[in-house]
Amino acid sequence: MPHPLNPALAATFPPPVMEARRWLDGVTFTPERPLINVSQAAPVDPPPEALRQAIAEAALSDPQAHLYGPVLGMPALRAELAAQWSAAYGGEIAASEVAITQGCNQAFCAAMATLAGAGDEVILPTPWYFNHKMWLDMAGVKTVPLVPGAALLPDPDEAAAKITPRTRAIVLVSPNNPGGAEYPAELIRAFAELARTHRIALIVDETYRDFDSRSGAPHDLFADPDWAEYFIHLYSFSKAYRLTGHRVGAIVAGTDRLAEIEKFLDTVAICPSQLGQIAALWGMRNLRQWVAGERAEILARRAAMEAAFADLEGWELLGCGAYFAYVTHPDPRPAPEFAQALVRDAGVLMLPGTMFMPEGAEAAARQMRIAFANVDADGIAALRARLAGLART
Repeated sequence: MPHPLNPALAATFPPPVMEARRWLDGVTFTPERPLINVSQAAPVDPPPEALRQAIAEAALSDPQAHLYGPVLGMPALRAELAAQWSAAYGGEIAASEVAITQGCNQAFCAAMATLAGAGDEVILPTPWYFNHKMWLDMAGVKTVPLVPGAALLPDPDEAAAKITPRTRAIVLVSPNNPGGAEYPAELIRAFAELARTHRIALIVDETYRDFDSRSGAPHDLFADPDWAEYFIHLYSFSKAYRLTGHRVGAIVAGTDRLAEIEKFLDTVAICPSQLGQIAALWGMRNLRQWVAGERAEILARRAAMEAAFADLEGWELLGCGAYFAYVTHPDPRPAPEFAQALVRDAGVLMLPGTMFMPEGAEAAARQMRIAFANVDADGIAALRARLAGLART
């Protein structure tokens, strides 16, 4: 008899990106028609050479780079993020209100572990980031979907109607994964006031903040002296500095909550990667202009994506921003079947909307996510041509 499985874990759906990669098995791609992979939102190039050199020098010359560090992260990195975020958001953040994590996914899990347990509820706008849903499922927390309105923007009034005595948090991702929407500052403020009124938490995941098309602060929550009573901010260094393999993220929260988060982090990781933190700190101090160039390139790809889909027959662009486009497709087959057919028939790997929506959601069968940050303008043109070619075959 096999050992028993945790029922909540067993009921959690498999990792979507790994599932999609299995669709490549047995499919041959040629130099004339290579695979166009727009399934995962991650930089495909290594960090800039100067940053790699800083990592190498630390690995060779800094003995502390190979030892355990503080559970909540390197003090210098915590202080740097606090200072830069205070300036960027027009508020006051102390280093003691920052924790460094093994990536932003761990930041979410750690924050949520302090908020909700089995039987509690958390509100997630749809389409949602699937790893958020997976963690809630594993923890036995009920996910309450919040269907968005126009431009994939969630409605605070509809969220208010879904709050119950079991609600512990509302989660926003802006710029959004998978939808690409950039939430207006006044919308985020409205959700913050909702959270404050109902004495629940507002978690804002800003993994893609470095690629927001707008200038200035994306919201004013840190300007509120009482922000720590209701607001938790999440961030990832992975995208801005191409540090995906080093796993470095951050939480900004009140010191009382970070004391609880420290318990979680000490149990699952002991401390964040030292080399990753060294890299993130060096990047924050030295790569501002380089990151500006990365942002400009992503915005150019966004413009190319919008142009490519403006007149692509049968396809509709529902949202586009940061690394993502969220679209409807014209094929009569449901999105998972169509996505697998795209691999065979067009040499394109993208994720179906069913991976980002509640089970049984009718709209999901017509939706796809495209991680266009993985392809340049020529790649986007090739993607459009292959999708257009499907309609002619």
